[in-house]
This record gives sequence, structure tokens and C-alpha cells, in this order.
Amino acid sequence: MKKILIVPLAIFVACILISGCVGQIKNPTANTSNVSPPNVSPPNVSPTISFMPFTNSTNVSTPNSSVTTPLKGPLRVSIGGWETDLPVFVDNHSVGIASHNKPLDLMLDEGNHTVKICAGTQCKEEVVTVRFAKLRIVDFEPWLVDVVQFPGPTAQIVGWYPSGDQITVSIEFINPSTKDIQMSAKVTCSYTFIESRSNNRVGSVGQGLVNANVKSGTRAIQNVNINLASGYSYVYSVPEISSITYR
Repeated sequence: MKKILIVPLAIFVACILISGCVGQIKNPTANTSNVSPPNVSPPNVSPTISFMPFTNSTNVSTPNSSVTTPLKGPLRVSIGGWETDLPVFVDNHSVGIASHNKPLDLMLDEGNHTVKICAGTQCKEEVVTVRFAKLRIVDFEPWLVDVVQFPGPTAQIVGWYPSGDQITVSIEFINPSTKDIQMSAKVTCSYTFIESRSNNRVGSVGQGLVNANVKSGTRAIQNVNINLASGYSYVYSVPEISSITYR
């Protein structure tokens, strides 16, 4: 009888103890604010940087989308068959040389431009409009032929008249270059005459030499006398310039 009572009592006491432990673990209203945390030092962990910081943002350049490169168009400057080399200027800037049957090809910004060439002291300007992918040609040959007339220093006969055994020839020296020069011309003239002693008609050639100092871009006229052999009944041919020199 005593063994039977002892066993249920032990079971009852065990249940109470177990219930108390379980209730203490599951008690959600337990006040832990007055409980000091254990004195445990945190582990010494070094931080790791996993990204590159952005510094000096003022050095970042952004393209200006409003700035555009101007379009360009072709321009050809020609002096045709003019036998010399002439400098070409665009908007008062030297851009190259146009030569005999060799035009100067350029690429210029779209818009209006002033094209100029100079022959000696004489210059000619043309205003042209350049367009993208559209060839514009400026030909200065007509102006050179009509106005400048001569591509380099030269001379020409502008008049002559005979007087007995002498012929006077007027020579015009032309200097279209950019510097003063000294020029010379040799003039010849064929003629026939009757000798006084033999009374025979014979032929001969008379010649003369004339010099002139000619300033840049100007012309000068000098006369030269050609002396003929002694006789009479002269028949003259037209005088010619056989050579021209300058320095």
C-alpha cells in the first residue's frame, strides 16, 4: 500500500518540476532590463572595402553636345593657260599657288569667302559661296588676259619711223612683277638699199640695243635708233625685238 502511494507522488513531483522549467523558458513577459549583459569583448575584425570611392568629381568632363564641326565644301582656283605662278588668298590669308594649267584645289568651311589673286601690283577679288559637296570654280584667266595682259616682264614695239639712213623704234617695257627691275631689248630691222658707189641694190640688217629701269607694276617707253648702211632708196621691213633680258 505504501509502495503504491509513493510511486504516484514521485510522478506528481516530477511533473511539477518539469512544468516549472518549461514555464520559465516560455515566459514572454520576463523583465530582463535589469539584467546586465555578460562582459564579453567583441572579436577584432578589420573592415573590408568592397568598392572604390568616387573622388574629385570636378575633373570629369562632359562633351558639349551643342558644338558641331562646320561642313566643308570644295573650291578650285584657276588661272587657265596663264604662263606664270600666282599666289592665291582666301579671306586675306595666303592658301597656295595657282599655276599654268594647274589650278589650286581647296576645302573651305561653308559660307561666303573672298578669293583674291595678285599679278604684280594688280589684284582681283571674287566673293564665292562654298557649299558642302558642291564644287565651286573661280577662273581668273579672263581678267589676266584683259587687264594684266602679260604674265612676266616683257617688251613690245609701240611705234617706229624711218628717216633716211636711220630708223627710230619706240619700245615699251612692261614689268608686272612685284619688284623693280632693269630691262634690256635688242631690236633688229631688215632693209635693202642701193649702194652709192656700185649703184647695186643690196640687203642688210640693222640692230640697236635699249635699256630701261622699270618699277614694279609699271610700264616705261624708250626710243632706240638703228643706223643703216650708207646709200639711198631704202626699203624697210617691220622692226622686231630679237631678245629681252632683265634683272
